[in-house]
Amino acid sequence: MKDIQNTHDTRGIEIQKVGIKDFDLPLIIQRKNAEDLMVYANAKVSVSLPAHYKGTHMSRFVEVLNDWKSILGSDVKDCVTQVVEKLSAKSGYIKFKFKYFIDKESPVTHISAPMCYDCSFEGILSNYGDEDEEYEFVLGVKVPVTTLCPCSKEISDYGAHNQRALVSVKVKYPEDEHVWIEDLIKTVEDCSSCGLYSLLKREDEKYVTEHAYENPKFVEDVLRDVVIALRRNEIIDSFEVECESIESIHNHSAWAYQSEG
Repeated sequence: MKDIQNTHDTRGIEIQKVGIKDFDLPLIIQRKNAEDLMVYANAKVSVSLPAHYKGTHMSRFVEVLNDWKSILGSDVKDCVTQVVEKLSAKSGYIKFKFKYFIDKESPVTHISAPMCYDCSFEGILSNYGDEDEEYEFVLGVKVPVTTLCPCSKEISDYGAHNQRALVSVKVKYPEDEHVWIEDLIKTVEDCSSCGLYSLLKREDEKYVTEHAYENPKFVEDVLRDVVIALRRNEIIDSFEVECESIESIHNHSAWAYQSEG
């Protein structure tokens, strides 16, 4: 049958990224000090398309994804490389978004319950096969935490307003190194007024409330503390941090962002 995708295009426009997105698939993720975890993942995959090609081969993206059932950071490079080779491209991009569960103990009663975090793996391959070929891997986590307003605590006779905040972090590091999702999440939680828990008994709730009260932080405080912690990590080459405080006394969020490297 005639393949229209392979016909010649005369408009002279090279497309930077073309592919598929919102492709759902199961993935097995390696965890730190625990058994591998099966997750539901959502994939976005693309390659560059030379100007003379009319279209790319959508089915080949799915064929490659179907071959990968277990993904660790180091595997993402092999996966995106296979995509680039199969589609005869010079660059490729892949992103897996998934829900990651960690069993987390409550602070006083030590009852364990799963906490869910939004995570992602990204692989970016450019100039494939050339001397200046380059690959980057990006690990992303979104961590919900508690923040308590220092100003509210200072001006109030009693109490202070607190709220949930979302801290999004993306880090890049060398291929021969590894950053565990669990460690990155803990780094963020340690920089907040207090971490969040799925299950709290009364003794735990008392601890969380008082701990946050004794550890007030603006969104700027959380961001700066996360930046300092990431700077101290010798493995990490560069990073992005975004902190959004979903305010409890305003109809808007407080927000801060920083990137380095």
